[in-house]
Amino acid sequence: MLSLIKLPRVFTINQVPKVFHEDSIISGYRHPRSSATDCILSLFQLTNETLNIWTHFLPTWYFFWKLLTVVLMQDVWRDSFTWPLLVFLMSCCVYPLASSCAHTFSTMSTRARHICFFFDYGALSLYSLGSAITYSAYVIPDKWVNSLFHQYYIPIAVLNTVICTALACYSRLGLPYIQYNHDIIKRLSECKSPKFGKFLRILAFALPYLFDNIPLFYRLFLCVGEGCTDNNTNPLHHTHIVMAFLTAFLFATHLPERLAPGSFDYIGHSHQLFHVFGIIGTHFQMEAMEQDMVMRRPWLLTYSLPITFTNTLGAALLSVTLSLGIIFLFSLPLLWSATRGEHTEKKT
Repeated sequence: MLSLIKLPRVFTINQVPKVFHEDSIISGYRHPRSSATDCILSLFQLTNETLNIWTHFLPTWYFFWKLLTVVLMQDVWRDSFTWPLLVFLMSCCVYPLASSCAHTFSTMSTRARHICFFFDYGALSLYSLGSAITYSAYVIPDKWVNSLFHQYYIPIAVLNTVICTALACYSRLGLPYIQYNHDIIKRLSECKSPKFGKFLRILAFALPYLFDNIPLFYRLFLCVGEGCTDNNTNPLHHTHIVMAFLTAFLFATHLPERLAPGSFDYIGHSHQLFHVFGIIGTHFQMEAMEQDMVMRRPWLLTYSLPITFTNTLGAALLSVTLSLGIIFLFSLPLLWSATRGEHTEKKT
């Protein structure tokens, strides 16, 4: 069937605007004004984005299956102890789905590219909060349970999602209406140092990750004596941390394509590997959380902070609302520009 459909052309780096360029990727670019149909057809065509899309789209359904398993097999409506896991699994469904959609439709236009990745950043910030909520409920070491840090851990994590989303969106274009508007939509990294936007984005994602993992880092690497929660789950946590740092390394270094530009355009470039190791890390993180949840449940129900709507689903809903507001503010000049352009075309 696909052989009867004419697939879109692919282009080299010199044939597409700079905003679509990727470091050390020379070929395999889609048309910068692709239709939605062309974007969907490109899923079945080898481009430099094809594996970026599939490496997040397929895992979305794996995490969705895990979410359904918890909903159907646990008494989630009456057992609030399962709510942190629900929030985490929902965030695990949202972030790869948002990423795959961003990579799929980001070539519809320059403005669409920016807006698509604004939503991608918001989804990643939600995932960071999902991790924090679950760490607070199941992973935090015994010594820190009910401490001042534990009490303020989730509110700070919510604040971090706001900072993460805002800083990541800022890293693309700057401040709306101040550094870009309906006439100027150049990326911030094109106006300043080429590495400036990348640095801000890494900072935006590193901040919530490092904060969220403070209890885990303490539990695994610093805690001594009683109350350190040294159990059989720790090897899974170690594996997750290794995968997380490998993921960050690939995102920051653009290896291996930086060593041989053009050789990894379609298969094996850093962003594909970034997706793969990120998903593997999320899988081990989920396994560790579920195991901690089962093993520590009696003790945590007795001694830990009560799990409520406010510090689980409520915190997630607040984060989503704030992130969507930030995305709207950063997208507004681009949306107004698109609407303005349509009205101009109708008048002419």
